[in-house]
Amino acid sequence: MSVIQNMLMNLPEIAGPTQKRLSFKEKLKWTLIVLVLFFIMGVIPLFGLGENQLAQFEYLSIMLGASFGSIISLGIGPLVTSSIVLQLLNGSGLVKFDLTTPEGKRNFQGIQKLLGFFFIVFEAAIFVLMGGLAPLPGVPAWMLIFQLTLGGIIIMFMDEVVSKWGFGSGISLFIAAGVSQSIFIRALSPLPSPTNPAIAAGAIPALFQSLAAGDPQTAALNIAAILSTVFVFSISVYAQAMKIEIPLSFGRIRGHGIRWPLSFIYTSVIPVILVSALMANVQLWARLLERWGHPILGTFIGNMPATGLVAWIYPPDLIGKLIKGSIAGADIGHSLVYMLFMIVGAVVFSIFWMQTAGMDARSQAKQIMASGLQVPGFRKDERILERLLNRYIWPLTVMGGIAIGFLASSADLTGALSQGTGILLSVMIIYKLYEEIAKQHMMDMHPMMRKFME
Repeated sequence: MSVIQNMLMNLPEIAGPTQKRLSFKEKLKWTLIVLVLFFIMGVIPLFGLGENQLAQFEYLSIMLGASFGSIISLGIGPLVTSSIVLQLLNGSGLVKFDLTTPEGKRNFQGIQKLLGFFFIVFEAAIFVLMGGLAPLPGVPAWMLIFQLTLGGIIIMFMDEVVSKWGFGSGISLFIAAGVSQSIFIRALSPLPSPTNPAIAAGAIPALFQSLAAGDPQTAALNIAAILSTVFVFSISVYAQAMKIEIPLSFGRIRGHGIRWPLSFIYTSVIPVILVSALMANVQLWARLLERWGHPILGTFIGNMPATGLVAWIYPPDLIGKLIKGSIAGADIGHSLVYMLFMIVGAVVFSIFWMQTAGMDARSQAKQIMASGLQVPGFRKDERILERLLNRYIWPLTVMGGIAIGFLASSADLTGALSQGTGILLSVMIIYKLYEEIAKQHMMDMHPMMRKFME
């Protein structure tokens, strides 16, 4: 056995459940435990932390499921980065995994975990050594690096706990939690705004204050933010509910069959999570490189990107500029570039995720055949079923990627509460979580349904 195989076989991991199917209460319990721990860790400050240059990147912290300055300052960044790198290597053929076999999937997950450990240590060192999280005088840098590494490893195992014992995945749960917290604060907080202490930080209290004070421009900005948020919620739920249903029948039982659903947004929110995390990492690296004296990725003016790549992938506030009367042709061009980047990135990651997450036609055909199902009117052959599924899965993967990239970029450009991409992700993550919880609850209530799903 090679050294790498030996390492993969001995990686620390969370043991999965011994029973075939966990109950609804058991899954809900572990999901809530991890969620509470996530919020608790987000308020535990790093011991010995001095200057926190990352505190200004609130958008990045939400998208990375992080709380800069706390023990979980790394968030899900290392996990998403390792997934992106491995998918790119596998998709390009530089590293090949046979994901149709249990051994290939196990190797893929093991290598991804190894990369996760590497990026946790690497990003912790970069954050501290490049001045993003600077230690107090007399405090050694390794102390902060150790705390960040510990927090990153805990997040990794919390993600594994949710994946094996709870609902959905930890990565999705942490993003939804961060975005929901941000929306709640920005919509309802009565505390003074840090940018304008004369009004409340929450859009709804600020709307009434601005109307009472006779400030129509501020009122219009708050109304636009609220309406944009409601619009993104509505469109996201509608798009998530769209699906294609393929009729299937039981080969041995005549007259009985089911419909196999394929969602229009086939790969769900994963592509936008990966694109958003990539953009967040680019912005973070750009700021750190600028402080280091090498503005390769662009420069900043205050907290806003000013030049270079980082400026082009940062969404302009079109609605805000339109209300203020300061919109220009350059803003429209900037918006189109940003939208194109989001759409192309979502399509690319959607294809990669479909091929590596067991959502391709071959894997789906094997799953259908293993369930004793077949397409009515066709003989029971996996190759026939695979060809039939390919007619739907590839178009859905591409069109779903385009749709979710367009929705995410449009939401960002309309100046919704929190960031539009974050709201879109939160809605779709919670919707998928709701579907999974409803399915589990139904199976717990009806023993016959549980036997059917098995």
